[in-house]
Amino acid sequence: MSDSTKALYELFPDEDKNDFYHAYIYLKYFEHLMRHVIERLGLPTNERVLEPLDAGIEELIHATAQRYFDTGNDRATSIYHGKVVQLRDAIQLVNQERDLTLPVSERVVPFKIARDVILRNPEHVAVGTCVCRAASPNPCLPVGQQEVCLYVGDPYASFLAEQNPLFRMGSREEAVHILEDVHKRGFVHCAYFKREMGNRFMAICNCCGCCCMGIQMFHQLGLGDQNPFLAPSGYLSQVGNDCNGCGECLEYCQFKAISLDEETSRAVIDPRNCMGCGVCEDICPVGAVTLERDPSKGEPLDIEELLSKAK
Repeated sequence: MSDSTKALYELFPDEDKNDFYHAYIYLKYFEHLMRHVIERLGLPTNERVLEPLDAGIEELIHATAQRYFDTGNDRATSIYHGKVVQLRDAIQLVNQERDLTLPVSERVVPFKIARDVILRNPEHVAVGTCVCRAASPNPCLPVGQQEVCLYVGDPYASFLAEQNPLFRMGSREEAVHILEDVHKRGFVHCAYFKREMGNRFMAICNCCGCCCMGIQMFHQLGLGDQNPFLAPSGYLSQVGNDCNGCGECLEYCQFKAISLDEETSRAVIDPRNCMGCGVCEDICPVGAVTLERDPSKGEPLDIEELLSKAK
């Protein structure tokens, strides 16, 4: 057993050792797993054929995917879910310099399972290919520019860098550069939590509505900001009087939460679907859109704020 596999195995207490096998499958065969999920949902994929795996591994992939389908329709049972975060909050997550154990409330991550932010060796960041875009028949990022997924801390980062050819070890500086670059493209930063990763935060995905399963599941499952898979950031977009109706924010909104009022020719925010990602605020050419804290959207995953409250 390699050191990275041993470290992953030791993450789980004896009563949860079965979760190790699902974590192993998820991290080592992520591309196969996501292809299985995408095809099962009836969504299109490209024609690239993945290398065959032995029957035992394929069976575990199917079982792991089935757990997501069995639990993902309710926040009380979801074992794999995400929290939309603003750019600054995503940068905080990849810039931690010390190990961190930070239990967070359901006001921050509104799910019963997998809520804590626990970082071990946070300087270890695995940078890898977005498997959603890699599987897409018409990805918004070309091959060679799809390294936009970030796994933060161990044992995940070291395991991926050693055992998954789609990932490599990066640096905090590179992670921040990726976050800033994809934000300019209009992508949404999502912090993901998973029971099979020790009931805690594991990764930041940079998502789009055209390729990424997180946002596609948001639209498929519906329910807006009460979606059982993805939670809002804690903020709500507001449109000011300076709006000139250019429509730039409509084009970039991944959650389809913006429309133009026919009478005033101004942007209008649908508060139910707005997830407070901040893309519209930064993309607006006249600065007419701002984000404001909104209690109905929960509380932000703002590490500095949460640490100050915990003292």
